Amino acid sequence: MDSPNKRLAVLARQCCAGAADGGTWEHVQQAPPDPIIGVNDSYRADTDPRKLNLGVGAYRTEEGKPYVLRAVREAEAALAADPAANKEYLPIAGLPEFCRLSRELALGPGHAAVRDGRVATVQALSGTGALRVGAEFLAQHLPPGQPRVVYVPNPTWGNHKTIFGKAGMQVREYRYFCPKTRGLDFAGMLADLSSAPPGAVLLLHACAHNPTGVDPTPEQWRQLLALTQEKRLLPFFDSAYQGFASGDLDADAASVRLFASAPGPQELVLAQSYAKNMGLYGERAGALSVVCKTKDVAGRVESQLKLVIRPMYSNPPMHGAAIAARVMSDPRLNALWKEELAGMANRIKAMRQALYAQLTARQLPGDWSFVLKQIGMFSYTGLSKAQCEVLTAKWHIHLTMDGRISMAGLSAASCPYLAEAIADVVANVK
Repeated sequence: MDSPNKRLAVLARQCCAGAADGGTWEHVQQAPPDPIIGVNDSYRADTDPRKLNLGVGAYRTEEGKPYVLRAVREAEAALAADPAANKEYLPIAGLPEFCRLSRELALGPGHAAVRDGRVATVQALSGTGALRVGAEFLAQHLPPGQPRVVYVPNPTWGNHKTIFGKAGMQVREYRYFCPKTRGLDFAGMLADLSSAPPGAVLLLHACAHNPTGVDPTPEQWRQLLALTQEKRLLPFFDSAYQGFASGDLDADAASVRLFASAPGPQELVLAQSYAKNMGLYGERAGALSVVCKTKDVAGRVESQLKLVIRPMYSNPPMHGAAIAARVMSDPRLNALWKEELAGMANRIKAMRQALYAQLTARQLPGDWSFVLKQIGMFSYTGLSKAQCEVLTAKWHIHLTMDGRISMAGLSAASCPYLAEAIADVVANVK
């Protein structure tokens, strides 16, 4: 048998050999680029003056520039001038005022769940962080014997599957988009969810579904609520576009409020982001709320949410949440915010009208009215991957390969160019 010293010598030689070959991480493979962030990278590397970035989910002005809301600028200036402001840690659950205002924004300040203290809310790292904290909480605290299964729409935002999968949830899909009509496959959706096991988590986009821009009608939402209650599914709403879809904060919260007001009372989970509706992309301001049956349960849920957050990032950043809280709490800034939200939503609607007019003027085959019917930041064009590749390579139009385009990245000047490019690939690329 080898002596301990001899074994140590062998291990030392192996470590040295590994370092010479490339070190400890020599085996690590190059990861593929993120399908959305990678669009930004290719756009930046493109030197053609005609280039268009229609991949990023960020609002742009008519001139193609990032837009900082006036309400946000004023709130930020007031915070900077406050002599009592400091840079101390926030509590694990975040800024209390921000959490209160977030649940009131989603559910309404007079909602019974808010009034009765049945909502556990924590600040999160925008919508992505809220989803991840929520997924971790569900994986740990769904009742024993209940399946750790989440149903997500097909298609959905590309990060949803990864977030829930990393948390240990089994991810299944339900039909959502109908390629033929470029609308909602509601019958397929109901059929798939009818076979879901009791207690499964149901991921729903609160409004302005990403990537399709297709939402259920009010009557369809009511049918979904009935099915959810019948199957005892747990709704998990992803609300990334409240106020940004229609321009009306209350109208865009209708689905969440419908479910939260159901008899029972209905339990649900809600992830909120202020990236789009306040333009706080880089500030990572978001919230996670869990609507519970009782106030006592909500308190215990919040305590466990803190235990998820503490080893993950300890506590959230202050600045973005403080801006959002000031905008929501100050009557004048709140009114200004709502005015700006309506203006952004209306500009996107105008881009839909302009693109549709340009497409129909070129007499493209098929019905392109879906451009007008879809809502929110994105339009799901139905273009194939091959057509998208030609749009990027030949026309310098950068988009995700599933055919999703950001209507916020368009301008009146660029709509004719995009329509010409789409006409080209529809005619010549299958």
